[in-house]
Amino acid sequence: MNQRTILVTAALPYANGPIHLGHLVEYIQTDIWVRFQKMRGHRCVFMWADDTHGTAIMIRARIEGRSEEDVIAEANAEHQRDFAGFQIQYDNYGSTHSDENRQLCGEIWQAIREKGLVKEKDVQQLFDVEQGTFLADRFVRGTCPSCKTPDQPGDNCSKCGTTYSPAELIDPISTLSGTQPETRSAKHLFIELEQLHDFLDEWTQTGDHLQPEVANYLKGHFLGDPNHDDGSKPLRDWDISRPAPYFGFEIPDSPGNYWYVWFDAPIGYIASTQQWCEKNGESIDDWWRNDATEIHHFIGKDITYFHTLFWPGMLKSAGYSLPTKVHIHGFLTVNGEKMAKSKGTAFKAETYLKHLPPSALRYYYASKLGSRLDDIDLNFEEFINKVNADLVGKVVNLASRSAKFVQDVGLSVAYPDDGGLFQQAAVAGDEIADAYENCDYNKAMRLILELADRANPYVENAAPWNLKKDPTKARELQDVCTVALNLFRQLVVYLSPVLPDLAQKTGELLNDPIIGWDQSKTPLIGTPVDKFKHMMKRIEEKDVKAMETESKSEADAVLTEQQDVAPTSQYNDSGQPMIDEPMTDECTIDDFMKVDLRVARIVQAEHVEEARKLLKLTLSLGGDQQKQVFAGIKAAYEPEKLVGRLVVMVANLKPRQMKFGLSEGMVCASGPGGEEVFLLSPDEGALPGQRVH
Repeated sequence: MNQRTILVTAALPYANGPIHLGHLVEYIQTDIWVRFQKMRGHRCVFMWADDTHGTAIMIRARIEGRSEEDVIAEANAEHQRDFAGFQIQYDNYGSTHSDENRQLCGEIWQAIREKGLVKEKDVQQLFDVEQGTFLADRFVRGTCPSCKTPDQPGDNCSKCGTTYSPAELIDPISTLSGTQPETRSAKHLFIELEQLHDFLDEWTQTGDHLQPEVANYLKGHFLGDPNHDDGSKPLRDWDISRPAPYFGFEIPDSPGNYWYVWFDAPIGYIASTQQWCEKNGESIDDWWRNDATEIHHFIGKDITYFHTLFWPGMLKSAGYSLPTKVHIHGFLTVNGEKMAKSKGTAFKAETYLKHLPPSALRYYYASKLGSRLDDIDLNFEEFINKVNADLVGKVVNLASRSAKFVQDVGLSVAYPDDGGLFQQAAVAGDEIADAYENCDYNKAMRLILELADRANPYVENAAPWNLKKDPTKARELQDVCTVALNLFRQLVVYLSPVLPDLAQKTGELLNDPIIGWDQSKTPLIGTPVDKFKHMMKRIEEKDVKAMETESKSEADAVLTEQQDVAPTSQYNDSGQPMIDEPMTDECTIDDFMKVDLRVARIVQAEHVEEARKLLKLTLSLGGDQQKQVFAGIKAAYEPEKLVGRLVVMVANLKPRQMKFGLSEGMVCASGPGGEEVFLLSPDEGALPGQRVH
């Protein structure tokens, strides 16, 4: 096998917050791939850094009364602590606020200028009056101007993929203050990305740089026909500057303007490499201007646009190597729902490590991650069962049931007949390696567990615990345990990119460190076996619950602190609901009077068996007037507890025929949905049929 030279990056963690389990999907995925490449004998380096610039850091430093440099230094130390806790290794970890990054930004900017790609124009930008700053994209939420989906970020819609400026959002809200920003004009510098249309079309649509679904998405949403004969729009100019005040690098040829964080952040990949090169006597050109070097980026699907259009355009313009492949993954959900700080499910890495082993999460993520952009779900019941059954019950079990019987005699000097089990597993190594190479870890884990399912019956049938009882079968016992431990070691070799801790313990047990993939092809014989030590802890439900409880307490404490800092009233009501669902357009009194709200009594409530969310309600408006309503409140209410309750209903809503029956109105409720739905009830004394004014 020819040795490859590979440079790997992961998206840069932002220095304004802690690492959480959602971040770790990508970081663990990257670490597994790097470890695998090193095991295969390739020269592979992982260059990384903190993303440190932008408004958020500036605002936080101002609130906390310290410098931005202090804030980012603290975050850098915390991030590296958490990475070490999850056994994530890298060759260099820098910062985008480094001298190397400032210099490289200047060089790349000059190259882009010389290509005639930069223009200046006035733009309408959102300004937070309360905070006294222009708002970066990430600090604005609002309704998508294209598909009208609410609560979208300030640069692109997560639902329809449309890109826009924050000022184009409907009903924008500043996430820094919870207030509605005002629009102000400021001069900005832009890169005319459309000039690179032909290049970007060719790069994204040919070769193996992107997953097929990503290439198709870019073609359908952004690139279209280079001549635009198909009616497609030219690529948008990329707004590359921000006016003061802003924490970042001031643009040398445009005083008072700063490079937008998305300009200097990816350049941080090169700057981190530069730092490493200077420490190790290497040349940066060997890594970033060398066709023989592969460059692999690992990112989440939310930053696809930046890494597949802007970044290749920057590299091309400045004469740097283009990415060999951009590996893009989906998001993490928790127990089927989006991670949410308010629910305590945005679990911090630090909190997890207090209660649960890192190897468990590494394996669980690996068992879920495929080569596509599908989201993965952290289901704690499945998490417990999978780790305990697969790793403890099938893999480690092979060693725990055999090692103790040969710790005095070691492994047999010749490999015994095992019915072809070792050779079959050695052949399977090529398919497992291909799965790792293609980031199809889910497939790799399945293939490895299939081997474990073949190995365990061998031990079960040979029953070394029974052979131990008969002194005349000492040789047979040694042979059986030699096979069992070799099959175990073979599995651990294949699992070592995912479970480096288990690989280290296995090397110590069998006195042969696991360092290379080809160790799976040759059995280990004649070596001593150390005393078996505990290798992997079973996951207990109580430990998961303890982590969940601590995380919820942390979230509650943060929410309380935020309310104490900026209370909205004497009751400290949070402004979050108004941020989550901004106010709709004004209506007149005549508009309001068209909606006939009435007090109604629920006289019957029942489940709709075919529907996940609906309850069927029969509402009385007094006398013999009744209406049938299907309400999406199934997760929040038991039907029998609703009977007799007074509610407010929209009584003149046009009936709608559903597959479950005719719905003749709507009950009024608040809340984001799911279990958090709260029916509105009139005060005591109200009567069915009364109008609500």
